[in-house]
Amino acid sequence: MKFRLKELRKKRKISQLKLAMDLGMNQNSISRYENLEREADYKTLIKFADYFQVSIDYLLGRIDREGPP
Repeated sequence: MKFRLKELRKKRKISQLKLAMDLGMNQNSISRYENLEREADYKTLIKFADYFQVSIDYLLGRIDREGPP
């Protein structure tokens, strides 16, 4: 699985700490999601997708286009 969280965060020049604070999480959780040490549940996937304004399919690497279909 290609999880694009780190890619999206770096592309937008957002630190793990800022992302964590914006989403009400902690930095360690963001790191674990990025390194595939932890899988995001459905609610968390929605938070990430909404934050970066991408689809969950894009976030999970199922499609290669960021915008709407």
